[in-house]
Amino acid sequence: MSTSSTQSRGINRRFNSLQSNGHASRDGSHPRKRPITHNEAYLYALRVAYLTYLLQPRARRTQHVPAPSTPVHRSSTSINDLMKDFTLIRDSKSTRFPHGFMSELERRLTGVLMGREKKPEYNDATIKRTFAAFFNAFTEQSFKKRMEKDRRVEDLVLIFFSNATKELQKGKPPGDDSWRLMADRHLALFVRLISLVLKDHDWVRDRPELAGRLATLESKLLAHDQDLSSTSARNGTSAGTAVEVIIPPSYEVKDMPMVQVVARIFGLTNTQVQSDINKYKPVWTERAALQDLKSYQTYLNLNSKKTLRSDDFHFDEAYDCWRKGEDHDLSQMMLAIIQSSPELAKSTPGSILPKFNRQMSSPDSGDASYPDNLSRASETSERSPYVIDQPVDMTTLSSGSQSPVSLSDDENSFTFIPPDPRSFYRFMVAEALTYDLNDKTLQPSEATADAPAVKLFSKQSMELLNELGLRWRIHPVSRMVLSLDVVREKYIDQEKEYTLDTLDAFFNFIKAQPPDTKKIQATMNSWLHDRTKWVVMDTALYQQILSALHEALMRDLYNVMQQCYESKPPSIGPIMYVLETHIYEDSSFSKSQEELDAFTGALHEGLQQKAHDMYRSYLEKEVPPNEQSWEFYHVIGLGKAVTALAQKIQKRYQKNPEIMGVNPLTALVETVLPLYAEDARDIVTRILDLAQASGQEVPIEDGFQLYGELVDIRRVHGEVLPKVPFPFPIEATLAEFVWRWIRMTESSINDWVDQAIKQDQFRVRTENPQQIPTEEQRHSVSVMDIFSSFNQTIDRVVQLNWDDDLQYARFMTALARMVGAGIARYCDAVEQRFTKEMDRLSPEQEAAASQTKQEKWLQLAKDTWNNKDKIEPFQFFPESFVKLNNIDFAAQQLDKLEHEVNVDACAAVIQSHAPPVTQRQKKTNNYVFTIKIVEAEDLKACDMNGSSDPYVVLGDEYQKRLAKTRIVYRNLNPRWDESVDIITQGPLNIIATVWDWDAMGDHDCVGRASLKLDPSHFGDFLPREYWLDLDSQGRILLRVSMEGERDDIQFYFGKAFRTLKRTERDMTRIITDKLSAYIHHCLSRRTLRSLTSKGITMSTVSNYFNRNRPQPITQAPSEAEITNALKPLFAYFDDNFAIMNQTLTNTAMVMVMTRLWKEVLVTVEGLLVPPLSDKPSAQRQLSQQELDIVFKWLQYLFDFFHAVDEETGEANGVPLGVLRSPKYFDITTLNFFYFESTDALIRTSERMASATAARQQSQRNRLSAPASLASPAFGGAAGLMGGLPSTRRSKSIMLSRNLGTMKKAKEEKWKEAQADPNDDMILRILRMRPEAERYLKDRSRQRERLAANAAAEIIVKQSLMAGGGRMTGNLPRR
Repeated sequence: MSTSSTQSRGINRRFNSLQSNGHASRDGSHPRKRPITHNEAYLYALRVAYLTYLLQPRARRTQHVPAPSTPVHRSSTSINDLMKDFTLIRDSKSTRFPHGFMSELERRLTGVLMGREKKPEYNDATIKRTFAAFFNAFTEQSFKKRMEKDRRVEDLVLIFFSNATKELQKGKPPGDDSWRLMADRHLALFVRLISLVLKDHDWVRDRPELAGRLATLESKLLAHDQDLSSTSARNGTSAGTAVEVIIPPSYEVKDMPMVQVVARIFGLTNTQVQSDINKYKPVWTERAALQDLKSYQTYLNLNSKKTLRSDDFHFDEAYDCWRKGEDHDLSQMMLAIIQSSPELAKSTPGSILPKFNRQMSSPDSGDASYPDNLSRASETSERSPYVIDQPVDMTTLSSGSQSPVSLSDDENSFTFIPPDPRSFYRFMVAEALTYDLNDKTLQPSEATADAPAVKLFSKQSMELLNELGLRWRIHPVSRMVLSLDVVREKYIDQEKEYTLDTLDAFFNFIKAQPPDTKKIQATMNSWLHDRTKWVVMDTALYQQILSALHEALMRDLYNVMQQCYESKPPSIGPIMYVLETHIYEDSSFSKSQEELDAFTGALHEGLQQKAHDMYRSYLEKEVPPNEQSWEFYHVIGLGKAVTALAQKIQKRYQKNPEIMGVNPLTALVETVLPLYAEDARDIVTRILDLAQASGQEVPIEDGFQLYGELVDIRRVHGEVLPKVPFPFPIEATLAEFVWRWIRMTESSINDWVDQAIKQDQFRVRTENPQQIPTEEQRHSVSVMDIFSSFNQTIDRVVQLNWDDDLQYARFMTALARMVGAGIARYCDAVEQRFTKEMDRLSPEQEAAASQTKQEKWLQLAKDTWNNKDKIEPFQFFPESFVKLNNIDFAAQQLDKLEHEVNVDACAAVIQSHAPPVTQRQKKTNNYVFTIKIVEAEDLKACDMNGSSDPYVVLGDEYQKRLAKTRIVYRNLNPRWDESVDIITQGPLNIIATVWDWDAMGDHDCVGRASLKLDPSHFGDFLPREYWLDLDSQGRILLRVSMEGERDDIQFYFGKAFRTLKRTERDMTRIITDKLSAYIHHCLSRRTLRSLTSKGITMSTVSNYFNRNRPQPITQAPSEAEITNALKPLFAYFDDNFAIMNQTLTNTAMVMVMTRLWKEVLVTVEGLLVPPLSDKPSAQRQLSQQELDIVFKWLQYLFDFFHAVDEETGEANGVPLGVLRSPKYFDITTLNFFYFESTDALIRTSERMASATAARQQSQRNRLSAPASLASPAFGGAAGLMGGLPSTRRSKSIMLSRNLGTMKKAKEEKWKEAQADPNDDMILRILRMRPEAERYLKDRSRQRERLAANAAAEIIVKQSLMAGGGRMTGNLPRR
């Protein structure tokens, strides 16, 4: 074989053709010397196929030679003689077959006829024929009934013999009695079947005699079975001799399968092929084939170019291995030809014929052991008809043997081997593969989970190609490489039959495991997997094939990836699978990193261009060209299209985000999103400019929807390009829409609240009036509606997911201001309705209002004479209690809202972005003054009973009413403890007017006092107390504190909480005021006197006149009498609590009871000591007996309000922590000082005052900021308040921003009251000691001096801080 015919040229293509339109030209892998014509290939393939027909083993047929007939005699000529053993004993039970035998025999006979019988002797067709004849008679009903009755075996045997005889005599000539022995044999088999049925069902054990007689009968019937040894005799024919005769060849195409394959491949008819065979029959002979092999062997020995040489292999070892196998194959093929045509051995010298040599067997020799993968598709049990795997001795064949072969290398000296075997073989592979792929009758392989259904070579084509490769001496690896080169060429030329599946299937085909023979598998590993044993030209060609396929696949991958952004792009999976599995994993393929990088860059640029084109198409589709018609929904639609595309690409390439180093999503996003961001920015800006120019506003919802879409796009941008900033400032552009939403909501909040209250009937939310409401049903719908509105408003902003923390915090601050305004509106409206309901006149008061003045005086005198003390319970409306429940529920909902908004975090964000104090712009500040109207003393009596019913009204200098307190009935030293907030931007003069309530006329003015509220005086934001002298008589105590009203979310929530709590406290106080009158009536000195005195009797009068006689000791009241004194009060509480408990929530109920408990403590305190003042009091000190009674009352009331269940021990009333308040402890400590001498009390007071002053001085020294103290009080009472006022900002708005801070502030207040004991109670005891008047005045002057010194110290410290602290002008934001 000439090596020059296999030279290949390299493929020089570059990746710059990837961006061209269409495919570049695809040439073959290598040029050839001369093109092979269709006819040449046909003739060479035909002669090989014809040679296969000549060498195949000839068919043989058997020819029968009859022998002279010999009569056969048997010992018993009558069936009756054979059955004598059964007929002699007719009545024996042991010879009858058992019940059920007939059915089992029928089943067994059916098995014989159906071919299911396991015994081989029953499979003969003649036997089945006789059994079938018997089965017809056996299944007749009359016969079966008779047999079931008699159960005799001999009847079955005789009937079978009769039917078998009739069946076997059919077709026999008269005088031919050969059927007789067959009848005996068939009857014996029937008897054997009966015995088998008996054995299978264990009936032999019960009938041994029957079994024995059956065995005897069978042996007698088979006595002449030796005469049936011949087939003819067994079939009923006469004996003779069978002779095998070779069928002569017909030389017709219809008998040549492989020739027919060649005809089909080349599209010729059998007649045309028959003509060619007839034409070349004299030339295409076995002798010519043998001569070709001898000539090839001669060239092989001479190392001619017509065969492979050592230079064609990489290593000499590879050549030696191939040469060894080649010698073996040549010997096998020569031997096969000689065996097929023995006459050739006569004309061939014996010295050159191969001989058997069993010692030359080698597992690595012979073409049969080649890794002939192409032969596996046609692998059958029938191997090649002439290649025999036998060791042959080739030593007798030498290069010097006589041979007519010409040794010239230039001419073709072969008959069956073409001049360029590799080219011819490649041509035939192409023709066969093309035909098979176009053959519609060829079924593809079955699809599996790993591979689709494909068609390759048919079985007949594979047999032809194997024969061509064998005859033309094509190296097995060359066959594989040349076949792959054909597939490569067809695929690159884009022939429709050659798809990626075909390419993948062919790679798998040539890589598949060889047949399951150890010899072939070992050779497979030796040749196919060991590339060092390949022929050099095959190695080069294989590398060129891989390179060409790689370039074509990369081009296809580029074109497919250019469609990846389309709705239904073609899959890249098959291309990537072939590349990774068959190209990159092959050791013969060498990747060039530079070319791969160039491809990656080109693919990335191509995808960017495609992404740009896709975006432009979306832009033209979604946005109209006329800017006057632009709307936000155009930008939204464009954004949704871009987002949908990005999400689709992300999902599509989720498992494999990068293809050849290129991420399609990254290429899309980095191209499309910046374009969209810039266009969206320009379009939105233009829309806003046009709207502003036309005086119109873009709908808020459009802005919100646009923001959501832009945020989604920015999120995708951030995920793919985390280090690239988004070019559109979304928040800065669209923040105005949020502010518009907030302003619109803020303007509507009052209407929301008014409508909610208007539609609310303030009833518990039960299904029927008789049902007891649960805790959740005790508030009405109005408070639920307004908080639902609050939550919806806040959620609308929260759901935007605003990405600017500072702007978001400012949004929440504005919404907090809106919520606070709504709550203030709701509290004011509800409290007005509540007050109106609680201030209504009782029936008695309405009757008294219609009386004349004289009738009123008469009624008053009558009530006084009758000592009327029965006070009826106030008739509370359930709606009033529901209003109180609403306020409590609002506080809980506001606390929940405060946590959800995360107020502290918003405040921290704003604070972190706030400029330094020196850089803040000056602006007009609002200041919130909190004025607490504490108490009054020594008021003027305006009623005839020597008392007054005072309340306070605060107004400004323009007579505008600012606040009003509740009414304290029949008290000249009232205590209100009510607070009000006043907002001002500068100094403000307020006037406090004390009025006397009168149900029967105009209210009387008790007195007035004024106070100037100047923010500059409260720069330290500390509280101050002012005793204001009234213009008539007495004075009033006001506690004033100030803080700046600022745009701060914590401030707004704190203000809202304080509004709710103040409203709740005021409403609770109004409720308790309705009950306090009876508390004062029951817990009074008159009640004490009634318990301690026994009344005026004769003994009392006589004792008065007998003063010199010793006075009897007054007997103390009993426990029952003390308890009975409180029974009316307990009954009064029970009546009112029963009414409240039906409507009030547990929290509100405890709150009312707590307030009542405070009222009880104040009343008990008033019994024991007078109010704190620097003046002596006219109140008398109680006796020891009276003091004991008061403390017993206190203990009874304590237990009543705690309400411990006697059975469970569970407290259902006011918690102990509330009952044991600081005032409760102050009252209980009176026992230690109440009856001490005045001097001892003064010493104790001085010691406690000194300790308190020292402790406060130490605290001031530890503070970094100076602590201010109150300005001098109007009067000396401030000096008796137990030392310097506390620097803690009591009840400031910032300490009231949620329920948690309010609870914490209250706990700290109680701890401070308990940790800092003062001498207030001692001073109040000293007011009842006239001798302590001077000490009280001295203490007042001492306090004023201490206050002056502390004020001077504060002024000095503040002056030192000038220039950067609080004295620079603006008040600091707290």
